[in-house]
Amino acid sequence: MLLDRRIGSHTKTSGGLAKAALPYVDAAGSETLQVYVSNSRGWAMPPGDPKQDVLFRDGIGERGLPAYIHASLLVNLGSPTLMTVEKSAAVLAHALERGRAIGASAVVFHAGSSVDEAHDDKAFHQLHEVLLPLLDRSEGGPQLLVEPSAGGGRSLASKVQDLARYLDAVDHHPGLGVCFDTCHAWAAGHDLATPGGMTATLDALVETVGRDRLKLIHANDSKDECGSTRDRHETIGAGRIGTAPFAELLAHPATAGVPVIVETPSVEHEGHAADIALLKSLR
Repeated sequence: MLLDRRIGSHTKTSGGLAKAALPYVDAAGSETLQVYVSNSRGWAMPPGDPKQDVLFRDGIGERGLPAYIHASLLVNLGSPTLMTVEKSAAVLAHALERGRAIGASAVVFHAGSSVDEAHDDKAFHQLHEVLLPLLDRSEGGPQLLVEPSAGGGRSLASKVQDLARYLDAVDHHPGLGVCFDTCHAWAAGHDLATPGGMTATLDALVETVGRDRLKLIHANDSKDECGSTRDRHETIGAGRIGTAPFAELLAHPATAGVPVIVETPSVEHEGHAADIALLKSLR
């Protein structure tokens, strides 16, 4: 039987993609997973190990686990610095290539920032020029998923309503999906903790982007208050958002069939296993 709202976590790969990730997902009870295929805070684009790629692809296939790639956190297609834009495009192209090699369903990237108010309009023009060719290249998979940020710093999309202009910039290309991060939404000012707040935010997301663009969810509590623009994840139920909103999240019609990835602070699988078990109980 196919699982609805599969729940898993961001998964370590140090020591070998398959060698590290597959035991991790087994121990954490993951039904889906997310990995980095390059340094999360660097521009290097390693080719990967073909043997590990095959073992990983076969391993997730045997387990029936959808896999996702998170692109480097440095990616910013709206930057006023040309070198940053060029490197960002190259990193996304590399992630798509690696995604095809390992059988990943999609590549997540942050919405980016114009950095300077004077660069706002140019930033969206850059999106049009740089992201459209990448979206064309992503046809046939993996898909590209934009993740709204926690806000601040001239973000191109932080609140879910901001995605309207983002989609306008790429002519509503059908290949662009959305990754919704609960900590980011909270930090950007969506009050998810008030009863009905998560439901209202997801309703607004659907109204803005349609019913078919939400492809992945990052489920994270927050260390900081609503609207802080600070992206500091916390264990689910131990932060400012609390547990109840995640039950709303998992009950909302928009999340049906959408995998959920936990990115809470954990150096080993036990922490993620606890978050995964909690979300499964709410599901």
